[in-house]
Formats: sequence, C-alpha cells, structure tokens
Amino acid sequence: RKYNVGTKHIARSGERLGIYFLETGSAMRASNVVYDRAHSSISTATADEFNFDEIFADADWFHFTGITPAVSDAAIELTEAALKAAKAHGVTVSVDLNFRKKLWSSVCIGNEEDAEKVLGFKPGNTDVTSGELELAGYVDIFNQMADKFGFKYIISSLRESHSASNNDWSACIMDGQTREFYHSRKYHIAPIVDRVGGGDSFAGGLICGLAD
Repeated sequence: RKYNVGTKHIARSGERLGIYFLETGSAMRASNVVYDRAHSSISTATADEFNFDEIFADADWFHFTGITPAVSDAAIELTEAALKAAKAHGVTVSVDLNFRKKLWSSVCIGNEEDAEKVLGFKPGNTDVTSGELELAGYVDIFNQMADKFGFKYIISSLRESHSASNNDWSACIMDGQTREFYHSRKYHIAPIVDRVGGGDSFAGGLICGLAD
C-alpha cells in the first residue's frame, strides 16, 4: 500500500501459501533450496478465480516466471489462460524462464542454461559454472530466439560464478527487430551475503526501464 501496489485482483483460496527453505552457500559450497509447494494456493488456483477482462483492461505489461507453471498442472492451465487473455487485450508480455530442475521432475538435463532447457537453444562454448562467458554465444542464441519467436527483446543476466560468495554480474540485451546487441558494465560482487531475489530485481528494473 505504501508504494501504491494494487491488491484488488489477488485471489484468496487453497489450503496455504507455498514456502521454500534456503540454505545459503559459502565459498565452494553452493546454496541449496527445498521447495514446499504441495496443496499451496498457487498450485490449486484456477482461471475462473480471476476476471482477466477486468485485470487487463488498463494494463500495459504482464510478466510471469517459469516457476509458476512448474508447481502443478493447474498452474500450467492458469498461466496459459492468463497469457491468452493478455494477448487478446494487446498487453505486452515478458517471461523470466527461471528453470528449476527441482520443480520440473520430468526433466533431467545437466547444462545450466535456461534457454537450452526450456527452448532447446544453447549459446556457443559458454558454461556459467566455469566463471567464463563468451558473448558471441549469446548473440548467436538471441538471434535464433528472435528468428523463431519474433521477440521484441531478448535479455539475459550474466553471472560468472567464481564461488558461491564471489560473482561477477552483468547483463546483455538484443533488440529483436534491429538485432542490436548491448552488454552492460560488469559488477564484481564479493562477498555475497544474500542473492535471493536478484533475478527478480533485475527483471523489475528492466521492465520499468522499457515501459518508460
């Protein structure tokens, strides 16, 4: 309320809210997350609980994350219904792929890149776990995605992980129409105290910038 975040379209149902437990990593020990989403509100929500015509009537932008359809079959159907309604109202849609192998139990792929796991594309010679990045690989994969899906923009945060508490962070973006490619400055983050929500903050800032 303090920041004028609207709440009137929130649906309240289900047995409980979903939660997860985070064991923070340090040095060479990676963080570990345990999801507890069974019977949660989002996993049992259905499209008839939402008035999408009203929700999208004055909306400019709809953002969703790949975690939502991962929690249940009902959440997949709800996400699809929301996307169809957004398209019908001419609302710009963005997605953070956010692949989580602990949630997609039917998928078992070793490579760390979301684009390969979710869409079948892989950037050239880039392994995010190695601490090295090859930007030409991202130009290649972004071009493939623009060709196949016609995206307005393709964006990726770039995290070079030297250890759980020592990262280099930057980002890149491609205009899907002109194919102009930009890479941001690099930020050295060490020691990392808590990185939870970093990707969401990045997406929020990016959407705000594009909307403005």
